[in-house]
Amino acid sequence: MASELPPTIDPVAATRWHARAPALSPWLHEEVARRMEQRLDWLRRGPLSWCHWDPVRGGIEAHALLRQRYPDARCTVHETAPHLQARAREALAPAWWRGGGLWGRSAVVFGPPEPGSMQMLWANMALHGAADPRALINAWQQALEIDGHVMFSCFGPDTLRELRALYEEAGWPAPSHAFTDMHDWGDMLIEAGFAEPVMDMERITLTFASAERLLQELRELGTNLHPARYPALRGKRWHAALLQKLTEGLASPQDGQLALSFEIVYGHAFKAAPRVPFSVHRTVPLDTMRSMLRSKK
Repeated sequence: MASELPPTIDPVAATRWHARAPALSPWLHEEVARRMEQRLDWLRRGPLSWCHWDPVRGGIEAHALLRQRYPDARCTVHETAPHLQARAREALAPAWWRGGGLWGRSAVVFGPPEPGSMQMLWANMALHGAADPRALINAWQQALEIDGHVMFSCFGPDTLRELRALYEEAGWPAPSHAFTDMHDWGDMLIEAGFAEPVMDMERITLTFASAERLLQELRELGTNLHPARYPALRGKRWHAALLQKLTEGLASPQDGQLALSFEIVYGHAFKAAPRVPFSVHRTVPLDTMRSMLRSKK
């Protein structure tokens, strides 16, 4: 099936943001990663190898939780944004005096994982900003061995609903692109060759003391990728109007705090064995055969 790009994501804007995003893990990303790490309690068997996909934006602090949970597992760190790779190495490379190194107990390998080599792939808060989410899901599937699993999180469609309502009331373009429903993510996982997808969601409400602080948090979380967003910079008058609307429209009557809702989608699925139809002659890729043999062991 040909990849279908999200209709409300400008692929050029998504590529630029990925290449220029701040080298930090937003607080909300770290909090979501902590909650997703607790969901690993559901798994009966820990991985012997796992990949942390895009850790700088997804959660530097959460990496330590995963290393603590799986101290003997071989870890691969794949930071896909070139400008963040040095930050990933600086933050996540284990110190040699603590037993780190390529083959030690705390070994970390940096770079893309070998096809069919990972038993778990961890991707926190990356999928909702992908210009081609099907291609990203396929890349995760290729990295996993048979019966390996992916753990991911992303924003759901109710994210920023209060902000969307304010923009619509003012007659302004949408403040962000639309976010995909968890059931659609489940369908994409199955299309990519995953099995038994488990999707769930929760809503988190963040409060801010001022409109300026709210906008700062949103800038750290991401950027507007909607194709119909404002085509140029706006002036001081528009900015003042935005601050006023945020203050008046989002303030709680009890304490004056400004509240914004975020829908968090969590996903988990196993890589299924490829279906090989019966025939006299059949070619199976070597990497797939190796992965199948490892899973049998």
